[in-house]
Amino acid sequence: MLEPGVIKKLDETVVNRIAAGEIIQRPANALKELLENSLDAKSTYIQVTVKSGGLKLLQIQDNGTGIRKEDMPIVCERFTTSKLTTFEDLTKIATFGFRGEALASMSHVAHLTIQTKTTKEKCAYKASYEDGKLKAPPKPCAGNQGTIITIEDLFYNMPQRKQSLKSANEEFQRISDVLSKYAVHNPKVGFSLKRFGEQPSVKTPPNSTTESNIQTIFGATIAKELMPVELKDEVHKFYMTGYITKVNYNAKKGIMLFFINHRLVDLAALKNAIDSVYSLYLPKGMHPFAYISLEINPSNIDVNVHPTKHEVHFLYEDDIVEKIKLNIEAQLLGSNDTRTFYKQLKIPGISLDSTTVEEELPLKTISVERINPQNMVRTDNKEQSILKFLNVEGVKLNDSGCSMSLSGSSMASAEESFRDVAARKSKEVKLTSILNMQKKIENGCSVEIRKIVKEMVFVGVVDKEFALFQHETRLYMANTIKLSEELFYQRLLYEFENFSMITIKPAALRIKDLIKLALETPESGWSEDDGDKDELAARAEEILIEKSAILREYFSMNITDKGYLESLPSLLAQHMPSKTFLPIYALRLATEVEWETEEECFETFCRETARYYAMISEYELQTEPKRHKWMVEHVIYPAFKKYLLPPHSLKKYFYELANLPALYKVFERC
Repeated sequence: MLEPGVIKKLDETVVNRIAAGEIIQRPANALKELLENSLDAKSTYIQVTVKSGGLKLLQIQDNGTGIRKEDMPIVCERFTTSKLTTFEDLTKIATFGFRGEALASMSHVAHLTIQTKTTKEKCAYKASYEDGKLKAPPKPCAGNQGTIITIEDLFYNMPQRKQSLKSANEEFQRISDVLSKYAVHNPKVGFSLKRFGEQPSVKTPPNSTTESNIQTIFGATIAKELMPVELKDEVHKFYMTGYITKVNYNAKKGIMLFFINHRLVDLAALKNAIDSVYSLYLPKGMHPFAYISLEINPSNIDVNVHPTKHEVHFLYEDDIVEKIKLNIEAQLLGSNDTRTFYKQLKIPGISLDSTTVEEELPLKTISVERINPQNMVRTDNKEQSILKFLNVEGVKLNDSGCSMSLSGSSMASAEESFRDVAARKSKEVKLTSILNMQKKIENGCSVEIRKIVKEMVFVGVVDKEFALFQHETRLYMANTIKLSEELFYQRLLYEFENFSMITIKPAALRIKDLIKLALETPESGWSEDDGDKDELAARAEEILIEKSAILREYFSMNITDKGYLESLPSLLAQHMPSKTFLPIYALRLATEVEWETEEECFETFCRETARYYAMISEYELQTEPKRHKWMVEHVIYPAFKKYLLPPHSLKKYFYELANLPALYKVFERC
């Protein structure tokens, strides 16, 4: 009879090498673990050096926090980590190397050396490890802040694993692929990858951008077709950002980068979903580029399902993937307006028959644009507007009987751009606070929204708050008041010290009287606890008289020593603010502007003034409806096109009502 085998406990060395083989499957896996450790250490620059595809040498150097000298004896032992204390900590882990197995595994299958320096240490310390143990006490040495981990002779004691690996070049490409993906996801960190003794093959600067790193690593062909995607979902508690290519780009080998909570992962379900969306647009067998970063509540993720951590499981996976798929599908529908095709250039006088086709093939090709009916765009904004169909007559500007009059350069040509205006300014702005605020506007400008605003074609006014315009094949409704508020704020900063004036006619207004009028309105929020209205008005008047020199010099707003308002700044040619809201504006200048700090003073003053200039009175709208429509079409929206640098926050005030491709699909006319 056959006897059962004897069960024995494996030797600890065998156990550790088996575990090491599960975690460190090839040099690229080792690099991924080391990169994550460096990023956990708050590094801003990471340099990787490779010899023979990482088998002879794999060295990673960073400028992070380093390793304490006291921790060096156990740093390569299994399950030593600074990230976990109890098993429950796994439900909220938000860092990379949390199990404490990476360095231990490397020490079992390679010769491992660590050199490190912390900010508190006067010098660096260097130590070598074998089978998880320190070979000798750490030795002091010269070194910079951070850590250098050197792995030599990887898999020297596992010949079968070493023989199963690909060539050195292929292993280097895998290493390059891992580092490139982390460089795209971490643009604020500089990365460098090079073969030993050669120039870097991948290099990205610190404090870069995701788009710039994609162009540096993957090329301009992909970069010029990039399109941002973003989705925030409160139901399933996730936030998605990333970049995908438009339908003009395709390649036989698709490139997809997926990160979940900043960890590089394989997500087959999402990859298949994205491929299925693009299959409607791309030729068979062609694939896109996609970089997707998902942030999910750590308590909804199980990160401990694979030794190399390249797979994770999370709650509502199917629902989240479906929502991302729908979001990408909507984005691609909008990027399908223009496609590039190629046409063979024919030599004049030569017929295209079977005998000449082969001769013509080497000729230069030219790109042509095929415009389908559903993608045709009206490009001449002078053709007509909705007013033609409503029989609305034009209006003359001087019909309003306004008690304010324009003076100075505010009657400049309506075609004058903001660059022309800047060139003719008589005073150069030198205040650092204003220059910083201007720079903040420029840095926060949304290129996508700016393109829409610059190229829009005005359609018509809906009411005092909304108007319609067309951009390419889409019809939008925009919140005119919110856009005007941002426009006037920017004009106040860019015309600083160079305003022409709106003169108050027929006589100057007393600030105190204006504020008393404001205190009678519900908008002021006055209550008996606030005190006597006369006293409050007198105190507010004192504040504005005291600050009148600032208002006069910087904003052309004249307030006399006796408290009379004589003029306001002119922000747009032919535009004058509402007379109805002048009292509440005067009150808010006294109560809401932070007069003590320079930058806060300018910021709050400009915001309050912009809010006032954007307001539209119901009374004036009823008495002068034609004037309002004329101003919106011929003054406000042209100013948006010329001057407005829209921040991303304005996107929520644009509402897409219709687009031609979708309408053609509905009515089956494609």
